[in-house]
Amino acid sequence: MEIRRWPLASGGVFSQRDVDAAANVCLIGRTVVENLFGDEDPLGKTIRVPNIPFRVAGVLAPKGQSPFGRDEDDMILMPFTTVQKKIAGIDWVNHIMCSAISPEAIHAAQQDIAALLRQRHKLREDEDDDFIIRSPTDLATVQAQAGRIMTLLLASIASVSLLVGGIGIMNIMLVSVTERTREIGVRMAVGATEQDVQRQFLSEAMVLSLLGGAVGVMAGVGGSMAVSSMLQWPTSVPPQAIAIAVLFSTGVGIFFGYYPARKAARLGPIEALRYE
Repeated sequence: MEIRRWPLASGGVFSQRDVDAAANVCLIGRTVVENLFGDEDPLGKTIRVPNIPFRVAGVLAPKGQSPFGRDEDDMILMPFTTVQKKIAGIDWVNHIMCSAISPEAIHAAQQDIAALLRQRHKLREDEDDDFIIRSPTDLATVQAQAGRIMTLLLASIASVSLLVGGIGIMNIMLVSVTERTREIGVRMAVGATEQDVQRQFLSEAMVLSLLGGAVGVMAGVGGSMAVSSMLQWPTSVPPQAIAIAVLFSTGVGIFFGYYPARKAARLGPIEALRYE
């Protein structure tokens, strides 16, 4: 309990006597309390795990969800001897949690633990470890690598989406230029320059891309709120992300709208007026 930094909301922790006697006592989390007892006080009550009666000695303080999305309050703690003898039917320990005295001592503590376990397991020097030691640094490294891979995956999907959307905008603008050839000729005949026509079609392409970006931002914010509501995961949409999305939308409109706009600007007034 001290290593997990997990205080009790009510009741007490089972004693060493309970461990020695493999007593049928347990501590339960807030989710278990809500599912089994509702608003009742569970202290001293009996629950069955799975068919063995256990007395509730204490209730764990709420912790919420872990970084991996697991409900940490959906928890039942018992003396390890009770689990070994009455539930799992084993005589070994699957998992041991330790805490170094300081962050700087983690590596030395790992080496000492490995040496002790090899001695207790009677392993020769040429034998590999039959156990695994994980530290918070290792878990943080794995989590960071998974985050980088997920970021690259999402960036790849976003890049393909931007490319497909940009090609769609370019095709729409090319069709628009073809259908409005006569209009372009009329504008040029009354004094519009190539830059005027080019700016007109570039602005239309930017408006299309910005409309798509606005719909995407609203869908993203709505999706984040829905995930937060359904899974109880805290989510946030920073303003910088919205600003970057708007900038990317503008850039896609300019990049893919330049060719249709340039094609429209280079039309000859006489040929454009004759176009049917």
